[in-house]
Amino acid sequence: MDTILTPMLMLVTWTLVMWGWMYATRIPAMTKAQIEAQDAQHPGSLNALPSEVRRIADNYNHLHEQPTIFYALVVYCHLAGITDSTTVMFAWAYVGIRVLHSVVQATFNKVMLRFLLFATGSVVLITIAVRALLAL
Repeated sequence: MDTILTPMLMLVTWTLVMWGWMYATRIPAMTKAQIEAQDAQHPGSLNALPSEVRRIADNYNHLHEQPTIFYALVVYCHLAGITDSTTVMFAWAYVGIRVLHSVVQATFNKVMLRFLLFATGSVVLITIAVRALLAL
């Protein structure tokens, strides 16, 4: 059953995929660089890791920033009954954009493309919020 909550579940699942990818690359890179786990206690202590490893962790962190607005909007829309097919479509669009953003950042990391995806996702969030406000 496809509800307004399903895209939220998918973004949570994607965040957990990125968590797995982060540790699948970070732990071997730390071992190779002879970085002890305790050395990671301070911000910036893992800057010695290669960029291709750090950017996956950066993306995992990004999935805990703007998407929190998405989660709040989805829960609000669900509770307020704003679950029409257009709102659900915008929710899926946001998830798709965030997945693309992750893939770009974690692989070839073209900053202008990432920015375009981030800005597009922001417009989608604004659209969902405005639709919720108009439904009041």
